[in-house]
Amino acid sequence: MARRIHFGPARVPERDTPESAVSALLERGYSACEIDFEGRFWMDYPFAERFGQLARDADIVLSVHAPIAGFMGHAERGKKLNMAVGMLDHSAGIAKAAGAELVVFHPGFLLGRSREDAIEAVCEQLGELRERLEAKDRGVPFGIEVMGRVRELGSVDDVVEIAGRLGWVRPVLDFAHMHATSDGAFVESRLFADALAKADAVLEPDAPFHIHFSDIQYANRNETKHLPYGDGTLRAEPLAEALMEFERPATVISESPDEASSQAIRAVLAA
Repeated sequence: MARRIHFGPARVPERDTPESAVSALLERGYSACEIDFEGRFWMDYPFAERFGQLARDADIVLSVHAPIAGFMGHAERGKKLNMAVGMLDHSAGIAKAAGAELVVFHPGFLLGRSREDAIEAVCEQLGELRERLEAKDRGVPFGIEVMGRVRELGSVDDVVEIAGRLGWVRPVLDFAHMHATSDGAFVESRLFADALAKADAVLEPDAPFHIHFSDIQYANRNETKHLPYGDGTLRAEPLAEALMEFERPATVISESPDEASSQAIRAVLAA
């Protein structure tokens, strides 16, 4: 695959050693990997440093996905916000050690507020987090993910708005989520290109697009689960066509539930 598009899985496929992790990625033809902390922190700093070094040598770009509870925009200050800050702080520390491109996190919830008030809270709490991270020399880029809930915070416009206000935050385009919330509309390259253009407008000149992709099951315009590639209606060809319209490189992370699906998506993007 041309290195203009880096592609890889949403989890480290082998965790015994950094060497075995990189070997597994290379054996499967991957040039990217998202370090998966959604459930728990399983990687320590020495592992991250060595993994990052070996990945750079192999032209594999890394990112980190913070724990699900590590979101910003809490309506009340207290234990949950403090826990989220701690999770994002630690995620940034691992990302710094590994030389990862960014830390992916979720935007949170409306919690009965207007969309504008919720976005204000996200930006305010992210600003406070940034001060803490910079004091620890952990000021890595963050990526705020488009979510798959049609009536909640996290549309592409929401994440682009937040990223546009905070120069160190980038939009993470999850096309499975957008396919779900649009009731399956993402079947032509035009919609992919429109979303990419919104992200392109707020990204730094040298920053790659960061994209999540998989087939998806949805109901009532809300995601229900990731599907094996081909079981649903989301396809990689329109994404590949849309990416060709931009000079910006891209990192595409497969959130498919099986290896065969990731390989099928990889083959389309490589072609």
